[in-house]
Amino acid sequence: MQVTNIAILGTIFIFLVSIGGCKTLPQRDLKEVGVEIPAHWSGAQESDRSLPEHWIETFGDQSLSDLVRNALTENYELKAVAARVGVAAAQARIDGSSRWPQLFFSADHQQVQIREAGFGSSRFGVFEALFGLSWELDVWGRIRDQQQSTAQEAKATVADFQGARLSLAARVTQSYFELIEAKLQSVVAEQSINDRRKIADFLQGRFRRGLTRGLDLRLALTDLANAEAQYMRARDQMQIIARRLEILLGRYPAGDLMETTSLPELPVAIPAGLPSELLERRPDLMAAFDRLRAADLRTSSSMKLLLPRITLTAAGGTRSTDLTDLVDPRAVAWNVFIGLMQPLFTGGRIQGEIAKNEARAEESLNFYKHTVLNAFQDVEEALATEEWLRKQAEVLKEAVEQTEASQKLAVYSYRHGLIEILTLLDSYRSTLNAQSAYLSVKRQLLNNRVNLYLALGGGF
Repeated sequence: MQVTNIAILGTIFIFLVSIGGCKTLPQRDLKEVGVEIPAHWSGAQESDRSLPEHWIETFGDQSLSDLVRNALTENYELKAVAARVGVAAAQARIDGSSRWPQLFFSADHQQVQIREAGFGSSRFGVFEALFGLSWELDVWGRIRDQQQSTAQEAKATVADFQGARLSLAARVTQSYFELIEAKLQSVVAEQSINDRRKIADFLQGRFRRGLTRGLDLRLALTDLANAEAQYMRARDQMQIIARRLEILLGRYPAGDLMETTSLPELPVAIPAGLPSELLERRPDLMAAFDRLRAADLRTSSSMKLLLPRITLTAAGGTRSTDLTDLVDPRAVAWNVFIGLMQPLFTGGRIQGEIAKNEARAEESLNFYKHTVLNAFQDVEEALATEEWLRKQAEVLKEAVEQTEASQKLAVYSYRHGLIEILTLLDSYRSTLNAQSAYLSVKRQLLNNRVNLYLALGGGF
């Protein structure tokens, strides 16, 4: 009879395994993004070479490289993301523990007192040593799917961390460039103040001698005050950017200005690689795809809730008034149970769980495709923006040269009475505006290059 029961259980086991084996995961492909991926970027000059491994170094600024390294070590926001990686890894380990037998042991000692009528009472100690074992046999991989789902989430969190590192390096770099620009803007404004003050002093001298109108003097002093206000704005911008940069570096925002002198030259044209390579390099895309795979695994795990569960439980131990009996294997009593549980009616709970996970998988799939398209947009926009900024920089450089030359001619002409004061003041404003705009575009070119590295998923 026992052999027959074992044979029946074996037949049922093989049948259930064959049922569970029919459940397969969707076959996902990184390149299935809903649109055709082009062979080359539309705005890239070079696509056959790989991205620089350490893109910060391409700017040739050692101070910048040191700041970025410091931020990657000391930034508290990045440390928080790193801690989330540890949380995700621990959760994957927790979920994986269900695949293994759970064994428990407990030891106890009790003092027992028994009263008997007419005979007084007796008191003695009882020692106990108990163990228990429970194990759900993961016949068709329901628990394994759940564990792998959590492992994929942990993998996505690691990609999130890599993306956070890249984003932090980009923010530090761009803040550094903005700080340099603000300092240079203050230098330009200060030089303009000095030039305008010379004209104001010249006019005051002429006004005292009755050689010029009071209106000309007032206009010159007004223009001087406006230049001083622009200088103050540049100085205020410097302290704002400096404090923001100090926060990124994990420092107190004291507003200490760093020794910065000039903006670095724009590195040579970046090798953007191929569009398809972006899918395997950019951290946010890898994280989105990992979360899609995690959603598929959760769906598979929930579907397997409809299948029977096979559990193995065991309990045993010994109890004695003599401590030495606890280590005697002949005194141990134990039992083992093999259970089979098949869900028949759960009020729609399992079906609802399956529908929920299927909807989340669909959500993750569409979010991945949307993220990919945004990534392509980031790269194409950065490539196109660099081209337009280069042309704008060339035009503004020419404008600076022309306005500086016209300012010198205007000063000469006004001193000899050939032009009105408004023409002279306009030349000063044109020069300052052209110089300021040129500095801004140079910084925008550098920031856009950082955006391009960021869009391409460049490492550091």
